[in-house]
Parts: sequence; structure tokens; C-alpha cells
Amino acid sequence: MKRVPQPAPAAPPALSPTLRVLLGLAAAVIALAGLSFARELVGPLALAAVIVIICHPLRHPLERRGWPSWTATTAVIVLAYLILAVMVALLWFAGTQFVKLVADYSDELQATAHAVVAWLQSVGLDDQAADATGALLKPETIASFAASLGGTVLNVLTAFFFVLAYVIFMAADGARYARAEASFGASIRSTVRRFQVFNTGVRRYYVVNAIFGAIVAIIDGLALWALGVPAPVVWAILAFVTNFVPNIGFVLGLIPPALLALVVGGWPMMLVVIAIYCVVNVTLQVLIQPKFVSDAVDLSLTLSFFSVIFWTFIIGPLGAILSIPLTLFVRALILEGDPGKRWLRWLSGDAAAARSPDPLL
Repeated sequence: MKRVPQPAPAAPPALSPTLRVLLGLAAAVIALAGLSFARELVGPLALAAVIVIICHPLRHPLERRGWPSWTATTAVIVLAYLILAVMVALLWFAGTQFVKLVADYSDELQATAHAVVAWLQSVGLDDQAADATGALLKPETIASFAASLGGTVLNVLTAFFFVLAYVIFMAADGARYARAEASFGASIRSTVRRFQVFNTGVRRYYVVNAIFGAIVAIIDGLALWALGVPAPVVWAILAFVTNFVPNIGFVLGLIPPALLALVVGGWPMMLVVIAIYCVVNVTLQVLIQPKFVSDAVDLSLTLSFFSVIFWTFIIGPLGAILSIPLTLFVRALILEGDPGKRWLRWLSGDAAAARSPDPLL
């Protein structure tokens, strides 16, 4: 009886799974170190990309009406520049008013600092802890914080011309990328579709955040004005800007007006301000807003919170505002389109990953 030859056993993989994971982590660390080293270029690049993604849909109705491609591109650039101009104007106004406010209330801040120190000592805290806590309310400390914040804004403005240049180039390339599937056929359809979904998610995320941020800013500003807290417009602008920082933005926007309320109205006014901010922000940002952005973002709460800290560490202050798009981009680039990574996508918060191997196909 003739023996049937058995197939040769498969060769073992050149690298063990553990070694592949370690090499992948090492490559990721090197890439992230490079991003951090080049943050002055990467941050403006990411900001310009997000702005162009938001403005790009303006091109389509103009081209359908017969506008030449170059005029549609110009319209996208003009809209992007208008958005940048408005944001810079808001930040400039809020920053200058904040510095003026510190100077006007320096005596009251000093008196409040002494009162806080005395209260801490009365409840049993030692002098060192009380002095350290009271120092946070001293005018020079707040002015130093304002100066550092101003320095951060100045660094952003220093790189502003990079953003302006990036916007021009990306807006011009947007028309060419739209023809990718027609040029290369159906073989790249899944990739094109994946980044179309990413662009739509980023656009919806920022549009919804801008709408809810404006609502929160108006309500908070009117409440502060009714309570008699100085400069309610400044704190309304701060509430609007910090609304773009996931999870911790609410706290960042609350601390300055709460401290000022403590200075001008004592503990009762500060508690009222905290209560109003909590009610308004929890109702709108926690209960209502996620229903509008959940389909666009699909990130777990833990990953959303961690992404703020992570991207701020990697590319600086802009990372807090751009954290969600950057995280979505990494997921689209690395995880989506690979059926073997479905469980990782599901772990990151993508509920669609559990329903089909690739929901984008």
C-alpha cells in the first residue's frame, strides 16, 4: 500500500508573539518621542488638519453650482481663516481682561488669602500646609499663572503662520484626495471609506461641542452676571473654550470664576457658582451632549480621559483640545480594517466592532 506523503509542518514564526509585542511597543515609544520632539510642528499641523476637515464640506455645494475648483478651495481657506481669527480674538480678549482683573482685585485677593490661611490654621492644619494653600490665592501667584498661560498662548501664536500655511496646502489637496477611488478603483474603497468616517466623526464632534459650548457659555455667563461676579464675559469665553477639553474641561472652566466669587462674595457665592456650573454642565455635557456625539466618537470614558493627559504630554496644550481626533486617527490608522483587531476596537469603545468584522465594508 502506497504511503501518502504528509505535508511538511509549518515553520515556526521567526518572532514569538511576546517579542512582536515588545518590538511594537518599542517602535511606538520611538514614534511618540519623535512627535514630542517635533511638537512645535506637529501641533499646528494637527490643528490645521482639524480645521480643514471641519470646513471641507463647504466645497461640495459650491462645486455642484458650477464653481471652479480653485474658487471652492479659496472659500474653504477663507472659512478656516475666519474660524482661526475668531478663536484668537476670543482668547486675546479673555487673556487681557483676566490680567486687568487680577490687578484690580489684588487687595481683595490678598485679604482672601490671609482669611483662608487663618481658617486652615484654625481647623488644625500646620503652618506650612496653610501657607502653601493660601499662597495659591495670592495675586502674584495668580499673575504668574496668567503669565505662564499667556506664554503658552504666545507660543501658539508664534506657530500661527504654520497653521495658516498648512490650511492652504491641505485645502488644496482636499480636492485631489476626493478623486482617489476614481483613480485607483475599488481596491482602496475600504480605506477611503474608513477615513471618510473619521472625517465625519471629527466634524460632528467639534460642531456639536461648539454648539453646546456656546449654550453652556451663555448660561454660565448670565448666571455670573446675575450674581455680580466680575467679568462674566471672560468666564463665559473660558467655559466655551474649555468645553472642547473632554472630561476635565468643566473643572478648568470652573476654578477661576469660583475663586473670584470667593473673593467678592465669600463662601456662599462661591458655593452658588459651583452649584450652577455643576447643574448646567452635568445636564448639558454629561446627560444630553453625549447622545449627539456618541455615534461620531465611540470612545470609552477611560480612553477619552486618558487621551487628554496623553496628548497634552506628547504635543503640549493643543493636545488637550485635539485629543479626541488624534485618538480616533490612531485607531483608524492602526486598528480599523484589521479583523484581528476587532476586540481592541471594541475595548476602545467602538460598539460596531462587535457586530461585524469590518463595519466600514
